[in-house]
Amino acid sequence: MTDLRGRHAVVTGGANGIGEACARAFAAAGAEVTIADLNADAAARLAAELGGTAWPVDLADTKALAGVTLDCDILVNNAGIQHVSPIETFDPDRFALMLRLMLEAPFLLIRAALPAMYEREFGRIINISSVHGLRASPFKSAYVAAKHGLEGLSKVTALEGGEHGVTSNCINPTYVRTALVEAQLPDQARLHGISETDVVRDVMLAESVIKRLVEPEEVAAMALWLAGPSAGMITGASHVIDGGWTAR
Repeated sequence: MTDLRGRHAVVTGGANGIGEACARAFAAAGAEVTIADLNADAAARLAAELGGTAWPVDLADTKALAGVTLDCDILVNNAGIQHVSPIETFDPDRFALMLRLMLEAPFLLIRAALPAMYEREFGRIINISSVHGLRASPFKSAYVAAKHGLEGLSKVTALEGGEHGVTSNCINPTYVRTALVEAQLPDQARLHGISETDVVRDVMLAESVIKRLVEPEEVAAMALWLAGPSAGMITGASHVIDGGWTAR
């Protein structure tokens, strides 16, 4: 068991899906957990259940984030959204929003967290990337661009933080059983001209050898290990949970 007693973890998008699973895993390991989420009510409910703190925040408001300071040992950059559309019809404002939320906000939060981590000579930056941080799929220009950028940001953080006891890693799952994935089904079905049931089989699971969705708890288990003392030499890496997709 990973022991996180005495550690403080901040999890963005922490009120549901992968973020909630991470928050629960960290709390079970003894960490104090801050749930950062746009949904203030959901964040407050989960924080109360876990004995943690809610941080209602719009992470797409990057101007407001520029002045934030974070005193935490573990930062999980998880918050994200998806939009499926061909490039020629992709709304530019939506593209910019997705890059703010999934690339600029992680940069600003890492920037806010590093001074206290450096002072303690301990820190864990865990970026929830995606198999789409390593591979591309059609109709996901903003998501793929943001996740590829997050991979680079994570590596630079690893290089700068290493001498200060700070590690930075990405976790790269394929499609996870979350509301974010379920919300893609209608658009994917329309764009590919198939049923929503066929989207799961013929699009989401097409490249995976293991033909099922990833469970949020499986991603949280990787995050928990990366947060603990046994992963002190693991940094600048991308850890796939993709059923064999990137083995191709």
